[in-house]
Amino acid sequence: MSLINEVVSEVDQVMGMGDERQLEAAEKLIDKNKRIFILGAGRSGLMAKGFAMRLMHIGYTVFVIGETITPSIQKGDVLVSVSGSGKTGSVLDPSKKAKDDGVKLVSVTSAADSPLGQIGDATIVVPGATKSGSGVKSIQLLSTLFDQSVHITLDVLCLMLSRRDNISNDAAKAAHSNME
Repeated sequence: MSLINEVVSEVDQVMGMGDERQLEAAEKLIDKNKRIFILGAGRSGLMAKGFAMRLMHIGYTVFVIGETITPSIQKGDVLVSVSGSGKTGSVLDPSKKAKDDGVKLVSVTSAADSPLGQIGDATIVVPGATKSGSGVKSIQLLSTLFDQSVHITLDVLCLMLSRRDNISNDAAKAAHSNME
């Protein structure tokens, strides 16, 4: 088997373990009348930023925590936090504080029983291998399988949101940058 086929097989295995009911629970929390905040560290944070960009394309008011123009998160907002281990302090600590302040939390992690997984109002489990060794085993480095699978999972969530909100590909394209 080629390396490409092995990697695709790993991603297919993780995606096959996904629970669409978890995505549906997250979909219920994400509403155009609410501000959506995104939080993640490292490569998982990059996947989260990709999700933020796609939310913007389909008409959501979205901010990435840590960016200079991000306002403070407040009661009634929604926070989507991504951490493979569910233990990353720079993700877990602000998520706990936001939850305590009345923010709805969507947790994206490899383990439902992780600290982040346990506090989510909706928890999306993406069981790809993480750098700590949890999740589906992988030939890939560190948390690559988790990150790849999170990217696809959050794109599926955006597809669900766009269908629910009747946002066409042409409407999303209109919000896409024309600077390319």
